[in-house]
Formats: sequence, C-alpha cells, structure tokens
Amino acid sequence: MTANDVARWMLEQMGRDGCIYQDDVVDHLVKAKREDLLKENADGNQVVGTEALTAFRKLTEATVVWVKPDRYWRFRVSEDEPGREARG
Repeated sequence: MTANDVARWMLEQMGRDGCIYQDDVVDHLVKAKREDLLKENADGNQVVGTEALTAFRKLTEATVVWVKPDRYWRFRVSEDEPGREARG
C-alpha cells in the first residue's frame, strides 16, 4: 500500500460515508502495518503523515475540506470559505 493507495482509499470512504475521520485513517494504516505513513504530532498522538496527506490533497484540492476541531475531512459545500480548512 502506497501513499497514493491510502489517498484513494480515503476518497472511497468519503464517497460512501460523506466524511472520514483522521482516527479511522490511522486505524486503517496500523491494521495494514503501514505505520511508516503515520507521524507523531506534538501531543504524542499518531496522525496521518505528510506523504499520504500530500497524495490526498492532490486528489481532492478543490473538493474536500479539513474540519480541524473534530479532525475529519468532508466534501466542500458552497458555504465554505476559500482554503482547505472549514469550520464544521
């Protein structure tokens, strides 16, 4: 499984569920024994690593936003402000 495979899997999950939580991606990568695609954040938690995030962004630059407080990605709606982050 490559970073591009992870990005495609994330997009498939979003198509099915409408959003995807970072914790679900982390769990998927741990179960797939691809912890190398994760990194540790400042709080000591595992999060999606740069390589997988970059691949996901390339697939979804204009169509997906990150909801930082709840740590998930969802499809962009007309009310969203420009940029990658959304309020909810």
